[in-house]
Amino acid sequence: MELNFKQLGEGQPFIILHGLFGSLDNWMSLAKKWSENYQVWLVDQRNHGQSPHSEDFNYKLMAEDLKEFLSENEIKDPIILGHSMGGKTAMEFAVNYPDQLKKLIVVDIAPIKYEVHHYDIIAALEKVDLTKIESRGDADKVLSKNIKEFGVRQFLLKNLYWESKGKLAWRFNLDVIKNNIIPISEWNISEKQFQKSTLFIKGENSDYIKIEHASEITKRFPNYHLEVIEKAGHWVHAENPEKFSEIVSSFMKD
Repeated sequence: MELNFKQLGEGQPFIILHGLFGSLDNWMSLAKKWSENYQVWLVDQRNHGQSPHSEDFNYKLMAEDLKEFLSENEIKDPIILGHSMGGKTAMEFAVNYPDQLKKLIVVDIAPIKYEVHHYDIIAALEKVDLTKIESRGDADKVLSKNIKEFGVRQFLLKNLYWESKGKLAWRFNLDVIKNNIIPISEWNISEKQFQKSTLFIKGENSDYIKIEHASEITKRFPNYHLEVIEKAGHWVHAENPEKFSEIVSSFMKD
């Protein structure tokens, strides 16, 4: 699959993978900063952003998409960062193709099975009648009835675009995400190891990475360490970008 991407800067290749319902644009501010020292590749995963849509949607395929992306763009030994869903893709890629990356950065996710907790967001998105709304403001009014967090709504609304004159559409493939949300949440990582240097980053206020996950992380990523960023939740890179950038930059330099 030919993935949509943006490339900034020169130097050591650094790939960034967004999370569920996200896109490469979510990472543009940090990417511009890192591009002063690195060749940054921002990638839209399948069924997200401006990458192709497909009925097939799982981490094995997304890891294969990434492998194909590296080959097509002649990217050698990149550092790969993935947040949430992107972190799962990055972990799946790393354990299956360990010789094709230099280091791994996993943001606020662990290699474990999670309970599905996106039903409310999916239900709220389905209530947005794209045949009737005329602006993001109209969509926000609908979403606000079920999603009270302003930041979450703004994150989702970034995916609205004018598909044609007078017709709004979602960039992400909502139907496929809905149909695959259980396996996407309950993913089991391949039974292999990535032994190179790995950084896990956790938001202090997030419970996606817990103490009890340490054994599973160690089993797959024996050469890892964990950094916790204060005053941040699951969207740690957006809630405390300065500290996040500092930690990532330090790890890449080491």
